[in-house]
Amino acid sequence: RTTDSEPGGGIFLQLTGGAVAQHSPRPPGSQEEGMNDVQEMIKTEKSYPERRLRGVLEELSCGCHRFLSLADKDQGHSSRTRLDRERLKSCMRELESMGQQAKTLRAQVKRHTVRDKLRLCQNFLQKLRFLADEPQHSIPDVFIWMMSNNKRIAYARVPSKDLLFSIVEEELGKDCAKVKTLFLKLPGKRGFGSAGWTVQAKLELYLWLGLSKQRKDFLCGLPCGFEEVKAAQGLGLHSFPPISLIYTKKQAFQLRAHMYQARSLFAADSSGLSDPFARVFFINQSQCTEVLNETLCPTWDQMLVFDNLELYGEAHELRDDPPIIVIEIYDQDTMGKADFMGRTFAKPLVKMADEAYCPPRFPPQLEYYQIYRGNATAGDLLAAFELLQIGPAGKADLPPINGPVDVDRGPIMPVPVGIRPVLSKYRIEVLFWGLRDLKRVNLAQVDRPRVDIECAGKGVQSSLIHNYKKNPNFNTLVKWFEVDLPENELLHPPLNIRVVDCRAFGRYTLVGSHAVSSLRRFIYRPPDRSAPSWSTTVRLLQGCRVLCNGVPSSHPTGEVVVNMEPEVPVRKLETMVKLDAVRAEEEKEKRKKKGSPLLWFWPGLKGPMKGKEKAKAAKEEKKKRIQSPGPGQASEAPEKKKPKIDELKVYPKELESEFDNFEDWLHTFNLLRGKTGDDEDGSTEEERIVGRFKGSLCVYKVPLPEDVSREAGYDPSYGMFQGIPSNDPINVLVRIYVVRATDLHPADINGKADPYIAIRLGKTDIRDKENYISKQLNPVFGKSFDVEASFPMESMLTVAVYDWDLVGTDDLIGETKIDLENRFYSKHRATCGIAQTYSTHGYNIWRDPMKPSQILTRLCKEGKVDGPHFGPPGRVKVSNRVFTGPSEIEDENGQRKPTEEHVALSALRHWEDIPRVGCRLVPEHVETRPLLNPDKPGIEQGRLELWVDMFPMDMPAPGTPLDISPRKPKKYELRVIVWNTDEVVLEDDDFFTGEKSSDIFVRGWLKGQQEDKQDTDVHYHSLTGEGNFNWRYLFPFDYLAAEEKIVISKKESMFSWDETEYKIPARLTLQIWDADHFSADDFLGAIELDLNRFPRGAKTAKQCTMEMATGEVDVPLVSIFKQKRVKGWWPLLARNENDEFELTGKVEAELHLLTAEEAEKNPVGLARNEPDPLEKPNRPNTSFIWFLNPLKSACYFLWHTYRWLLLKLLPLALLLLRLALFLYSVPGYLAKKILGARARHPPGSGTPPFFLWS
Repeated sequence: RTTDSEPGGGIFLQLTGGAVAQHSPRPPGSQEEGMNDVQEMIKTEKSYPERRLRGVLEELSCGCHRFLSLADKDQGHSSRTRLDRERLKSCMRELESMGQQAKTLRAQVKRHTVRDKLRLCQNFLQKLRFLADEPQHSIPDVFIWMMSNNKRIAYARVPSKDLLFSIVEEELGKDCAKVKTLFLKLPGKRGFGSAGWTVQAKLELYLWLGLSKQRKDFLCGLPCGFEEVKAAQGLGLHSFPPISLIYTKKQAFQLRAHMYQARSLFAADSSGLSDPFARVFFINQSQCTEVLNETLCPTWDQMLVFDNLELYGEAHELRDDPPIIVIEIYDQDTMGKADFMGRTFAKPLVKMADEAYCPPRFPPQLEYYQIYRGNATAGDLLAAFELLQIGPAGKADLPPINGPVDVDRGPIMPVPVGIRPVLSKYRIEVLFWGLRDLKRVNLAQVDRPRVDIECAGKGVQSSLIHNYKKNPNFNTLVKWFEVDLPENELLHPPLNIRVVDCRAFGRYTLVGSHAVSSLRRFIYRPPDRSAPSWSTTVRLLQGCRVLCNGVPSSHPTGEVVVNMEPEVPVRKLETMVKLDAVRAEEEKEKRKKKGSPLLWFWPGLKGPMKGKEKAKAAKEEKKKRIQSPGPGQASEAPEKKKPKIDELKVYPKELESEFDNFEDWLHTFNLLRGKTGDDEDGSTEEERIVGRFKGSLCVYKVPLPEDVSREAGYDPSYGMFQGIPSNDPINVLVRIYVVRATDLHPADINGKADPYIAIRLGKTDIRDKENYISKQLNPVFGKSFDVEASFPMESMLTVAVYDWDLVGTDDLIGETKIDLENRFYSKHRATCGIAQTYSTHGYNIWRDPMKPSQILTRLCKEGKVDGPHFGPPGRVKVSNRVFTGPSEIEDENGQRKPTEEHVALSALRHWEDIPRVGCRLVPEHVETRPLLNPDKPGIEQGRLELWVDMFPMDMPAPGTPLDISPRKPKKYELRVIVWNTDEVVLEDDDFFTGEKSSDIFVRGWLKGQQEDKQDTDVHYHSLTGEGNFNWRYLFPFDYLAAEEKIVISKKESMFSWDETEYKIPARLTLQIWDADHFSADDFLGAIELDLNRFPRGAKTAKQCTMEMATGEVDVPLVSIFKQKRVKGWWPLLARNENDEFELTGKVEAELHLLTAEEAEKNPVGLARNEPDPLEKPNRPNTSFIWFLNPLKSACYFLWHTYRWLLLKLLPLALLLLRLALFLYSVPGYLAKKILGARARHPPGSGTPPFFLWS
């Protein structure tokens, strides 16, 4: 638009590597503007912000639809790379999803959900910005350099995608064909940090980037009223832009900048304050406001007038799109140049010469402008800007400028009356309570501090604390001053709190300061007594029942009766409670939404029933109630209800967040000192805190309402702070109950920690180092600590968790700090939680030294409430509320005595319903506090569950602390007898015969004790899947009934110093295996029984099915801890190739649970050993080891394989044997018969001898 022809300097444009591509989602400018509008409407409490947000979401949904329709037409473009195509598909998917979500979200926007939905819209905005950035560089960016003596002084970079021209409106760059204001910055490293935030020059340029064929449109966006100066006609010169533009139409204007005030500015001085002034830039002129010393919330109340401004273009264009105004805030230093504090931009309200200066447009209203320092916010500016056209008559037609009202301010002109806020007389009452934790100033301790309060040029000083160490509280509590404040509460100036130390020789040293940016929460609004408070009454009537003691009873008009259902008093029971050591994820989500009740380590407290047990018990109870007495039977007395168990309320966060930081009347203001750190410095506001001021404010219009001053006991010296307690030192017994820690940050190289508790309160430092818990990130401490403290000197309690180390110092894991003083004096009564029931004995014994009736009487007296009026029995009246409840209490001996404590406790639990003074009282609770480490700011190191009781020493001494120590596990012994198996799959093939068989044995263990697993002997060569064992397992273990967990303590490794405790579910695992001698055993199937709830075993093997283990059949569940002895058949399952369960066997077992004492009285032997041995199983003869009995194996092989053949061959062999013998003897027999052989007589013998032959 303009060039400098001098050889030494000028402006030139350069194209360099940049990023842009077609069909990227357009940067979300309109959505961002709409969301800023919604934020501004919420901030200024304008009506119907939800309508504007719905419009923004509707526009987003329509924009996504338009993008999808355009991109869908151009998907098959030939010039696109694969990256372009894939990115386009990704953008289309994201925007389609975003459009649907925006459409759904639009229907959910309500008045009470605007803030939450606005945060979701911010996510849409961030996603759109991410999608709008092109990952592939295709067109270079535009650089504008400012030169001086051929040296580059400053530059500005404009993304090419913002300048790209397109005939499609959605693809048109946001700055294309527009006059754009650019701010040049320093190049190189000098442009980073605070030095780069200052503006080197301001330029107004008209930029256009497009295709050559579209060059005819390059001047389409210029303001009207110009003439082109073209170069001489030559080769192609007609296609180039003109050499220069001459504007023939210009308008004369006057700018009036009404600089009223700023708040929450950047602290540029070491004192924590600044000396701010504002510099206003418009076109080629600039002016400054006056400098206000030592403040972060300056009220300039000054009008800056810019005369003789010449703007070029048509009048209507200037009216619709005027040039922007730049406002920069600086800190004036006595030495050196002013320090930059922040910058903001504004557009003036334009009045043309033919317009009337009258409502609704004029005079302009003051608006807030966000001040930015780099990318961070640095305060707000309250100002108004108007641009007035000077007509033909000159300045006479302009609204008159009033002269300076205050002569002392010299030529400074104040903001005109029509623009400045309408002021009213207010009174600001200040409660000076005390100062806490003041740090040293210039290496000297603070000894005699004082607090100065200032607002709108007026203020008040507190009394002087003569000795800060002995008593940091003020003697005079309440002071006030009157000041003129705007009637519009949004325009109230900030209130400054400064603490100075009064030192020797009349010197005053600033300790720290605090700026209360908004006084709205301290404004007193008198109640509208003319309108009846029907909302509370209706809510109570809907939620409670009218008292009717058997017959209809009437009560005076205006009374609201709250009937508490009489309950059987809770008696001391042998009971336990379930609470997992590691919180379940579902339980976490529930407790995030609301505080969940928790039954903690009450001595002998019974845990609630679970799941099906509870449903079953409810059904039985219902049957009992339905059953009526039989004919002729007298109606018996109603059965006693089951005693109710008291529960502690668990808050998933700090107690302060539930009760507004206990700032119902006493507030805490952090005192700051030092410069505010920039992003690169890494400093935080916590590092600037040098102390705390405790007090309060009350702002109201004068005169004081008559109904307040006429109240009984009104003390004018206390103003609106009637009935506050004394701030004299008081001795208190503080009792800290530390329950457990969760999700601790690991402190050792093994990923674990050895945590223990450390308590610090004043000079008391307790380290429970001896009771550290080894290798735990979720330790259960169950400790209570008693500490005596003196308020206010010792009021900040620090509970820390340290990691114990064998060598070296212990490491801090995290700590949490609790301001006990605010709790002690709060009207919510956070000294000791209100119990659910009043009991004089048992686990839930009343802990407070004051009984409920005494507490109720005290609250009524302090709040000037009518009551309490007890009577008739079981009834108490407080104000216009009547509470009922049980009128008797049961002592330790079972004797019932009359008492008023139950109805008094009922009134305390509904104290928030009492008109005018009612508030929610803190119940018995456990709060969950985050643990933080100063070396890792902002990162949570874990969470700590605890509660704190406080008892004044001048009251009766409280009882002994509750025993919340973790329960110790009880020793048990589980005896498991494996009798038989059946239908076991056959895995092996016989080597000789090829038959299927298995060598079955059963393995069992308790979960967590796998190294102590036990095996039966092997049933060899089972051909039918049947196995006989008669084998006994013995499993001793430690069990926590409250948590239903087995406790195991063991060393992780041989180098471990201590044993680590594990809590695991009580589960018995039974597995069936096939034994192999020369290879690994084959797994066949298993079942895991939860000892607290497992299916009842089948009576026979046929009745045992796979569905018993999969849960497909409704099988009654049993608990071994209740039934003690269970016997039956259970299925064994395994996964097949399709990853589906299949039945692989059945096992008959008997489970017997005994305590350690019972097991010692009745000992049994392991396996089949003494004492009480089991009989040997009656197994088939085939059950033996083959290679150890080769002859027996061969005989079995032959007989089992060829027995029918052998039976056939045996008679045949006998027959053949007889035939062989016959053939052998036949020849001799035939010779005898045929030849007739005879014996011969020897010579000389007498009688011839006889010879027998056969």
